[in-house]
Amino acid sequence: MSKLKKIFPYLYVLPAASFITVLFLYSAVFTLYISFTNWKGYGQAEWVGLANYIRFFQDPVLLTSFTNTILWVVATLLIPVGLGLILSVVLQNMWGHAVFKNIFYLPYGISLTITAIIWGFLFSPLGINSLLAELGIHWKVDWLNTPPYNTYSMIMASIWQSTGTNMILFLVGLQSLPKDPFEAAMIDGASRFRTFISVTVPLLKPYTIVVAGMALVNSFKVFDIIWVMTQGGPYRSSETLAVTMYRESFVLANMGQGSAVSMLLTVMVFLFSWLYLRKTIQKGEDA
Repeated sequence: MSKLKKIFPYLYVLPAASFITVLFLYSAVFTLYISFTNWKGYGQAEWVGLANYIRFFQDPVLLTSFTNTILWVVATLLIPVGLGLILSVVLQNMWGHAVFKNIFYLPYGISLTITAIIWGFLFSPLGINSLLAELGIHWKVDWLNTPPYNTYSMIMASIWQSTGTNMILFLVGLQSLPKDPFEAAMIDGASRFRTFISVTVPLLKPYTIVVAGMALVNSFKVFDIIWVMTQGGPYRSSETLAVTMYRESFVLANMGQGSAVSMLLTVMVFLFSWLYLRKTIQKGEDA
């Protein structure tokens, strides 16, 4: 009877867990199969083997998409996480910090689609260019139609939207840190910068792992901002793998190539995540 009581709670979640597991496994296996075919989403799928994967490494458009994805990963991993950490340290004991926290966190409350519309206007001819002209700076750049400025512009919009979340997570971490190491550093005469490098950063490592891990995964699947601001243009110059997967699958009706891109994107996410976690765990064991 006691064993039955232990098992009984799991029976409540078993139907939902089974349903999700079956759907996940089926979709993953089906996508893997379709990636080896030439299928339009209807009719009979034609087996083509590795042709879709070979095309990925030969097509300049797909290679540009891959390069843009790596650029997004590096930029949206380092900059928002670094800014979030710096802002959290600066605002921790700052007068009026609650107001500034809300200001920096506010963009996260705006959907990615609305964020893209706002920044799309800012980078239009009536936006930043007009403001620069009023200041006497005549730097006319068609931001969203000129590579690589279009990619940089969208990365800036993403950084504006995500930095506040990282700041809040780091603030939670800072509030939970023990006071003794900071008091010892103060007694030893350590400067604020030395205290930040030698005390704050190591103690925040568990939170940094979480924040960086979330930023890493989100950077691979970025879609909304790109699709609304440029739709991957001009001439597919600002696409990432997520946008390419959508275009190949649902715009060009090339489900085989789209599935191949999705499988490569999945492998990249798992590989980067594994390398990141492996490296951080090794550092923790060495310490």
